[in-house]
Amino acid sequence: MKVVESGELDISCLASGTVPGLVRTLVELRLGEWGLGKVAGDVLLIAGELVANAVRATPDREIRVRFAREVGTVLLAVWDSSAAMPVVRPVVELALDDIVPDARALDDGHDAGTGGWGLPLVQTLAAKCGVTETWPGKWVWARVAC
Repeated sequence: MKVVESGELDISCLASGTVPGLVRTLVELRLGEWGLGKVAGDVLLIAGELVANAVRATPDREIRVRFAREVGTVLLAVWDSSAAMPVVRPVVELALDDIVPDARALDDGHDAGTGGWGLPLVQTLAAKCGVTETWPGKWVWARVAC
């Protein structure tokens, strides 16, 4: 990986529900400093998804986030210590009749099976993405063209 500008983020923190928002804020500031506001929407969505997945995989344990500008791209990489690899669920097309109220939607821990859109979104928005296994854990990363 060749970094072409200073200002790279490399942070470690405990995985908690507030971390995705913190990372999005820091990434947005870096994009502004680099004059790359045009890709902010895509990069911030990817950051939120990758960090939220790491938080779910390793609650209350350390995660790391790296964000760097490279030639023609920005790289966002998130490390967690879980050996579990990301699983991309198949995208299912919904019809209006499939959308019904769920009385338990706001209950803690309720999963209506509506999750799983994050990694397909990352794959769609990134120029390239993947997983690099480490011991322990893995880096999940995405490059976005700028």
